[in-house]
Amino acid sequence: MSPRHDAAGLLGPGGELSKALPGYEHRPSQLELAREIERVLETRGTLLAEAGTGTGKTLAYLVPAALSGRKVVVSTATKTLQDQVFQKDIPLLRDTVGLPFEAAYLKGRNNYLCAHRFEAFDKSPAFATREEAALWPGLRDWALGTQTGDRAEADLPDAFAAWRQLSTTSETCLGSRCPLFEPCFVTRARRRAENADVLVVNHHLFFADLALKSRPGADGAAVLPRYEAVVFDEAHALEDVATDYFGVQVSSFRVDDLATDALSALPPSDERSGMLSALALTVRARAEALFTAAPAVLGVAANEGAVRLTPETGARLSAAADQFGEALAGLAALAAGGDEPELVSVRRRAGELAEELRFVLEASAENHVYWAEPRGRGLSLRAAPIEVADELQKRLYGSVDTVVFTSATLTAQGKFDFFARRMGVSLAGEGVRALAVGSPFDFERQAALYLPTHLPEPNDPEFPRAVADEVVALAEVTGGRAFVLFTSLRNMEAVHRLAAPRLACRALLQGERPKAALLDAFRAEPSVLFAAHSFWEGVDVPGAALSLVIIDKLPFASPGDPLVAARIDAHRARGEDPFSAYQVPDAAIALRQGFGRLIRTRSDRGVVALLDRRVTSRAYGRAFLASLPKMRRLGHRDAFRAFFEDGRPR
Repeated sequence: MSPRHDAAGLLGPGGELSKALPGYEHRPSQLELAREIERVLETRGTLLAEAGTGTGKTLAYLVPAALSGRKVVVSTATKTLQDQVFQKDIPLLRDTVGLPFEAAYLKGRNNYLCAHRFEAFDKSPAFATREEAALWPGLRDWALGTQTGDRAEADLPDAFAAWRQLSTTSETCLGSRCPLFEPCFVTRARRRAENADVLVVNHHLFFADLALKSRPGADGAAVLPRYEAVVFDEAHALEDVATDYFGVQVSSFRVDDLATDALSALPPSDERSGMLSALALTVRARAEALFTAAPAVLGVAANEGAVRLTPETGARLSAAADQFGEALAGLAALAAGGDEPELVSVRRRAGELAEELRFVLEASAENHVYWAEPRGRGLSLRAAPIEVADELQKRLYGSVDTVVFTSATLTAQGKFDFFARRMGVSLAGEGVRALAVGSPFDFERQAALYLPTHLPEPNDPEFPRAVADEVVALAEVTGGRAFVLFTSLRNMEAVHRLAAPRLACRALLQGERPKAALLDAFRAEPSVLFAAHSFWEGVDVPGAALSLVIIDKLPFASPGDPLVAARIDAHRARGEDPFSAYQVPDAAIALRQGFGRLIRTRSDRGVVALLDRRVTSRAYGRAFLASLPKMRRLGHRDAFRAFFEDGRPR
């Protein structure tokens, strides 16, 4: 290999990137990571690689992937990161540097316009609101001219309800039986994917494909083309996504989609149309009876959390479930009498719904957890594997010989043990390696950790009021420019209600606007943003706009969540202490994600304020502090103020 065509030749001092990009800065940690990924792609195996913020890990895995001569899937945690990799980093390597490789990207079906559904909708468009109807002329022009069909091009509101009628899912798509299969945007995207050396997807699509391929009777069904290696970026998010896709979900929304499609599956002139419509309406009515009865029978309260199911609680719904199952069987039987693609889809989906409902309500598999949860005005009955390690062993590791897990947060207390175990990887296994490369940022100079001890503990009724007082006091010092991150929406709303009227700067609240609009507003002028789950990770605000990240409490997953409770039970059954073996390391990784919002460049400077006194008063607090970078610790507001007065941030 010539110096140009290996990791060092591109990323090292005097390499091709330094020649192509004015001001390019060689990062030793980036090159170390790239060389390790290069090695594992050559020798086959598994790599767990933690790369601190600012390492440049995207190029560290893209360069070896592009040069490997193998078909590599890159899977990202979000569509935003997926777009960045494909639209920014890959063009840099391919077009600016001149690396000769083909790249493509795929999203889930519901991100693409369905040409078949568009044709039907265009004949008689119907909208939930006047605002949506006003968007139709522009959307229609886009639909008639787009080359990709990617919704991201259309600049639609996040909650544009009519998109459900213009797109499909893996469940509702007619597949190769569709009359518009060849010109289909998804078909064309898949063809590009088949010819690519590097294919960029997101975790949701990757695991949707893996679940589909490993389903009994799949018969070669797949979303992604064959690949030889996979790189998981932001791999800390994998367990949650895999749990969703290896489980099942029977929801009122899913039934409604089936009934809607059955009602339009045949033209009114078809003699079977009347009976099909009657059966579809029966399915909808029986489902409504089931899902209306379920909350009271199962003890599910609106706006409350999920409720765990047992064989005994599931049996209480048997009468309504049996009637719904009979209606599904009748619909499937009628649909079986025709070979139209729409009928084939209805038959398959009705059968799957009946089987999955039976599985959830029986709640008998010991390695699964079962629960019911409210979803808006609907209800979901769900089942999922308690741990995905065994599922990954069966579904992933047996089908691909090279897997790279990378993220800025894979370790707890400096060790990979927790993450490796959750992923079913033995650190002592043959071909398994682990590497941690540090961040180039100087946290001892750039950052401080404020740990006040005067606040009550989080379970104290006065905690939200005390947090609000602290937010107001700290934001006065920084002039806003703060994220306030919460572990629950309830605390977020309570503290926002108490603090917002007292702030001297603008207060922003998660949910009031789309996430991108909130971030734009935050960057535009000094603000305090009150946010929860979706802002703990994947949010990048470098520069002067963000100087303070306030975290209300240690991010322990709620033990009332059925999945968390089942995992705690599983640890106990193995004779382990679930608190130290699962809850603490899981929360430590989540805390590191929140901490990572603060320092994004070498010139950033600021404070993370952790308002949970347990981090200093309880023995387990040491595990959290040991998981964070070394930096100054501040115990009082005077020290907090002095930090900023010592050198105005950024």
